[in-house]
Amino acid sequence: MFDLTPGELRLLRRLSTPERIQGYLDGLVYNTEPDGDTYRSPRRVIRDGTAHCAEGAFLAAAAFRVHGRPPLLVDLESVRDDDHVLAVYREGGAWGAVATSKFAGLRFRAPVYRTIRELALSYFEDYYNWDGERTLRAYSRPLSLARFDRIAWMTTEEDLWPVVDHLAAVPHTRVITPAMARRLPRLDRRSYASGVLGAPPH
Repeated sequence: MFDLTPGELRLLRRLSTPERIQGYLDGLVYNTEPDGDTYRSPRRVIRDGTAHCAEGAFLAAAAFRVHGRPPLLVDLESVRDDDHVLAVYREGGAWGAVATSKFAGLRFRAPVYRTIRELALSYFEDYYNWDGERTLRAYSRPLSLARFDRIAWMTTEEDLWPVVDHLAAVPHTRVITPAMARRLPRLDRRSYASGVLGAPPH
């Protein structure tokens, strides 16, 4: 199935719910290599035991696909910060997400959001940079990784630059206006501390 080895397939079959996928991602070492150095396929994430947000989203999308869900990603676009990639899913007509992040609040979302916009906005208060600036500005529509089957995105040894480049190039929808952005206060100290609890060094 999808050129996965028996061992890879067994692992992904164990990740039968979004909660189990999130638990697996939370058990990985966060990939702190300089941004852009790696974009591992799910095979390489499993083998290396490490992932940053995009790599975690690729792995989650592969697990979704093995269980009959579409392998969908959403890109959250930021300013003065890294973009963030979510693996999204639907249950009962509502959207949820699985994600890897250094920041505690940028991870799992239960499927209670009626639209992708609602889901993206749920990340707004938790999306800030090391200077305490709220940095989320836009989101993409869901992208199916099935369109990248031609490059064997689930198992390739090559970095998944075509996926990352496509996510950056697709249209994004603003979540706030420029005027709103200019008025944003910095995050308070207590919220900042809770969000970076357990984060790797930066």
